[in-house]
This record gives sequence, structure tokens and C-alpha cells, in this order.
Amino acid sequence: MTHAVRIHETGGPEVLRWDAIDVPDPGPGQAVIRQTAAGLNFIDVYFRTGLYPAPSFPATIGNEGAGVVEAVGDGVSEVAVGDRVAYCMNLGSYAQRRVIAANQLVRIPDGISDQQAAAVLLKGSTVQYLVRRTYAVQRGDTVLFHAAAGGCGLIACQWLKHLGAKVIGTVGTRAKAELARAHGCDHPIVYTEESFVDRVRELTGGAGVPVVYDSVGKDTFEDSLRCLRPRGLMVSFGNASGAVEPFRPAVLAAKGSLYLTRPTLATYTATREDLVATTSEVFDVVGQGVVKIEINQTYPLRDAAQAHRDLEARRTTGSTVLLPED
Repeated sequence: MTHAVRIHETGGPEVLRWDAIDVPDPGPGQAVIRQTAAGLNFIDVYFRTGLYPAPSFPATIGNEGAGVVEAVGDGVSEVAVGDRVAYCMNLGSYAQRRVIAANQLVRIPDGISDQQAAAVLLKGSTVQYLVRRTYAVQRGDTVLFHAAAGGCGLIACQWLKHLGAKVIGTVGTRAKAELARAHGCDHPIVYTEESFVDRVRELTGGAGVPVVYDSVGKDTFEDSLRCLRPRGLMVSFGNASGAVEPFRPAVLAAKGSLYLTRPTLATYTATREDLVATTSEVFDVVGQGVVKIEINQTYPLRDAAQAHRDLEARRTTGSTVLLPED
């Protein structure tokens, strides 16, 4: 019997149910995969709560997974039976088995485990588009990255250091500050103890930074704008504390002709070409040891509700993986 974690309504972690499901044969262009790991990400919380609407109910949530191809439908050329594969930004990873469009799958290179792939693909691809394309970080840049001890944050700190940037990061505790520092964050700021705006201004001699990467949302948005230099770029890519409140665009002019973008990974990997290029670079930096993936928490898939509670309470660091058991 195959199971999946599904929601029949939106709400708190208690709405996550361990359901028996049927997995159909793959149709044209599809593959069936036996999943070996699913990544845990804040976007999963957004689907659970309804901030991001599920297409229908009941819905299997989860946006990142890895496994082995068990069957393919007609016309599939991207993968073959027996391949180890991974994917991200494709709803339905909280399952033991699933059907998925084959053109959304990428092969996992030798030397990278299924758990590493499930832990890194979504967050690593997010960091890739943020630091390589949304704002192409150059050697010598000073950047501010919020939630520096989180899953994206630890990857970003390592990658940014590799690019030659000076990294300022915000964290909630001194322990998380040390964790971020160990991964390349030059100046971790414990936001519960001091103003990150004042500290950023001090570290930049009052000039501000050219870019802020902010996945926190409502709690940090306005102060993040205050950290930017004139014509700086505010990259708002998440809502961990809630959605950003409406504001007047004239605020951007008053603070120095600032730019604001709200990017998504789905847009940056919308074509097969972009998906392969993005994930290939992620696997390359992991394979070279530039980015080390630390899976600091694992949970059985059936315990996804507890994993969500811990994620929302900020009790997790680094990456978290859910393990489907047969």
C-alpha cells in the first residue's frame, strides 16, 4: 500500500493526514518514481495554510523530492527506468510513490546522495537564481541575507563567499550566529539583541548594501529597505513572518530610487533548458565542495506535521529531509 501526506483543508499542522493512495500508470511524457527522500521547505507551509492555493483537495503537498524511476510513459526521453532523479517546484513530494512529468526530473550525479539531492535542489536552485541572476553578485560586493542559518541561508553564505562577497546575515540566536559564521557569514547579526539596520550601516560606513535578500517578509521588509544604498535592489522572495503589507511605490523613490522584485523559482526554471542549467550548477558546487549540504534534521514522512511545527517555530537549522518508509 502506498501512502502520501495530504491536506483536505487548509490550516495548521494538524490538517496533514497520512492517506492511502493509488498511483496510476504513467501516461505519455510521465514517469512513476519511488521516492527515497522529500525536502522540507517553507513553501510547504504556504500551501498548507492556503497562502499559496492548492489546485484541488485533497492535495499532496511538498515541492522537492528524490527517488528512483520505476516506469515511464510513451515519449519519455529525459530519464529511464532505474535512474536516480530529483525535482523541485512540483507539488506532491510528500508521498512514497508518485506520477510526475518526466521533463521536470533531473538525474542525480554520482557522488551526491538522494537525501542530499532532496535537501538541496529547491533551496540550492533558489540561491542560484538569487545570487547569479536576480542580482549577479560580484567579487567585493557586500550583501545582506536574512535567515542566514536557515536552509537557503547556509547555502547562500557558502556560495556568496565563493563568489568573493562580504556576507552580512541576520539570525535569531547566538548559536545560529556561530552556525552562519562557520558557513561563510562574515557578520552574523542577532536581530533579537541589536538593530540590524544600525549594524549594516556601521559595517558599510553608512553607505548601505547594493542588495538585500529577504525571505522573512512582513517583519523585516521596511527595515530591509533602510539597509540599501541608493538604487539598491530589494529581493523579497519569501513570507516566513507573513505577507508584506501594501505600501506606496513612492516610498522607493524617497529611500533612494530603490528597486524591488518578488521573484520565484518557478519563473527562473520555467523551461527545460533553464531547469537543467540551474540544477546542474547546483550539483556542480555541491560536488566540488563549494557548498556543503548539512541535513540537520530528518523525520519519517508520516511525521510531517511535527516537522512543520519545528520549522515554523524556527527550531530547525540547515536542511530537513522527510523519509518515506515502505
